[in-house]
Amino acid sequence: MSALHPFLRLWLRHPYRLALGMALAMITLLASIGLLTLSGWFLAASSVAGFAGLYSFNYMLPAAGVRGAAIIRTAARYFERLVSHDATFRVLQHLRVFTFSRLIALSPGQLADFRQSDLLNRFVGDVDALDHLYLRVISPLAGAFVVIMLVTPALSLIDLQLALILGGFMLATLLLFPPLFYHLGAPAGRAIAQGRVHWRMQFMHWLSGQAELTLYGAASSWRKQLNDQEQQWQQAQRQQQRLHALAQSLLLLISGFTVTLLLWVSATTIEAQQLPGSLIALVVFCALAAFEALAPVAGAFLPLSQVITAAQRVNDIIGREPTIIFPLVADVRTGSLEVIIENLYFSYPDRPDAVLSDFSLNIRAGEHIALLGPTGCGKSTVLALLTRAWESQHGTIALNDVALQAWDEAQLRQRISMVTQRVHLFSQTLRDNLLIASPTATDEKLKAVLVQVELQCLLENDEGLNAWLGEGGRPLSGGELRRLAIARALLHDGDLWLLDEPTEGLDASTEQQILTLLNQVTQGKTVIIVTHRLSGLHLMDRICVMENGAIIEQGSHKELISKTGRYWRFQQRFAL
Repeated sequence: MSALHPFLRLWLRHPYRLALGMALAMITLLASIGLLTLSGWFLAASSVAGFAGLYSFNYMLPAAGVRGAAIIRTAARYFERLVSHDATFRVLQHLRVFTFSRLIALSPGQLADFRQSDLLNRFVGDVDALDHLYLRVISPLAGAFVVIMLVTPALSLIDLQLALILGGFMLATLLLFPPLFYHLGAPAGRAIAQGRVHWRMQFMHWLSGQAELTLYGAASSWRKQLNDQEQQWQQAQRQQQRLHALAQSLLLLISGFTVTLLLWVSATTIEAQQLPGSLIALVVFCALAAFEALAPVAGAFLPLSQVITAAQRVNDIIGREPTIIFPLVADVRTGSLEVIIENLYFSYPDRPDAVLSDFSLNIRAGEHIALLGPTGCGKSTVLALLTRAWESQHGTIALNDVALQAWDEAQLRQRISMVTQRVHLFSQTLRDNLLIASPTATDEKLKAVLVQVELQCLLENDEGLNAWLGEGGRPLSGGELRRLAIARALLHDGDLWLLDEPTEGLDASTEQQILTLLNQVTQGKTVIIVTHRLSGLHLMDRICVMENGAIIEQGSHKELISKTGRYWRFQQRFAL
C-alpha cells in the first residue's frame, strides 16, 4: 500500500473536483434508494387504499417525489460521470507530466537499466492503470459508507431494530468484502499487470525483429512464446473474473438473506405496533436499493493489486534521484572550447574492469584530434563523459577552464555538436528531422545542408521537405542515416564537435567527401573524432592511439608514422 502514497498525494491536487464527484455519486445513490423505496411504498399504499380511498389518499405528493427522485438520479449520474472523469483525466495528466519530468531528468546511464519497451509500458500502461484507484476503489467505498450512515438513521425513524439489521449487514459486508477479495485476487492481479507488460514487450520485439526471425526460421518458436504468454495473461484475467462473479454472487446471497430477514421481522413488528402494512414494502425496497450501493464494492479491491503493481513500477522511475545535476548559472563565453581532461577513471555499472583508467588529454581551442583504437578501448566513453551522459568516478573535465559540472545544461548542449554511432530517425517529416538541430533554420538552409551531405535525393519528390520519414514513410539506409546526423551537426554548428564514427557505412568516395566537408566547416572549432578507420587522419592536428582505457601514443600523422609504433602498425595492416 505504501507504493500508492505518492499518487494519493497527487489526487489531493484536485480536492474540489474529486469531492464534488464523490458528492454527486452519493446523491445518485441516495436518489436511487429514494426512488425505489418511495415507488415500492407508493404502489403498496395505493393497493391498500384501493378504490375506497381514492379521495382520502394523497396520490399527488408521492408521485411528485418519484418523479423528482428520478430526475435527480439522472442529472446527478450525468454530472457525476462528467466531474469524476474530468478530475481523473486531470490527475492522469499531472501524473504523466510528473512522471515524464522525473524520467527526463535521469541520465542516459540511469535509463540504460530499462528497455525502451519497458519504459513505454510504465509511462503509458502503468500510469493509465492508476485511474482505478479513484473510480473503482475510493469513490465506491466512500459512497457505500455514506449510504449506510444515512439510510440506517432514516430507517430507524420507522423501526430501530429493522434499521440495525440492515445497517449491520451492510456495514459488515463493506468491512469484510474488500480485504477478503483483495487477498484472494492479489495473485491474479499481479499476474495480469506483469503479464500485460511481458506480452507487450514480447510483441514489440516480435514486430521489430520479424525480418531476422523469418530469415533464421525462428518465427514459429517466437510466436509460440508469444501465444504462451498470452494464454497465461488470459488465464489470470479469467481467474479475476471468476472472483468478481463470486463476489457478486455472495453479495446477492447476503442481500437476499437480509431482505428475507427484514421481511419476516417487519411483518411481526409492524403488525404488533399496528402500523400500515405498506411500510413492509418500504423496508424491503429500501434494503434492495441500499444493497445496490455495495455492488461496486464487491469487486472494488480485485484490481487493487494491479494498481499497486503498476504504482511500484512507476515508482521505480519517479523514485530515482538524478545522478547528474546541472547548475542554473550559464557560462556565456563564445568561441572555440579548450578541453582539459585529467586523471579520469570510469567504469560502467555491473562491470568490474575500468573502461578509462587515469585518462588525461588536453585539447587546445580550435584543435582537431582523432581518438583511434580497437573496439572497447574507451573512445566513445570519452565523448559520453564530455556530454555528461555518464559521470566519471574520479578525475576532472573542464571546458575553457570551467569545470564541466559548472556548465548550465542549455549552454552545454548549445556549444556542442555531436554525431553519435546510433542515429535516431523520427517518424516525422524530413523538415522536422532536421529542425531538431536548429529550430529557426529556413527551408533554404535545410536544403543547402542536404546538398552538402549529398542527401539531395531526399528532396526529389513532390513533397520535398514535407516528405514523411521513418515508419509509414521513406526508410533511410545506414549511410543515409549517418549523413542525416552530419546534416544535423552542420545545422547546429556548435563550438565543440564530437564525432563518433562519422563515416561508418559510407563508401570510400562519399567518405572522403564527408571528411573534407567536415574539415572545412570546422575550421576554428574544436573537434574530437572517434574512429577505428584510418581514412582522413592525415587531416587531424593530433592523433591519439588508445588501448585499455589509456592513450599509449599521440602526435600528428607524420610524427606517428616516423615512430613505427602502434599507429604505424595500423597503417601497415590497413595498407595490406
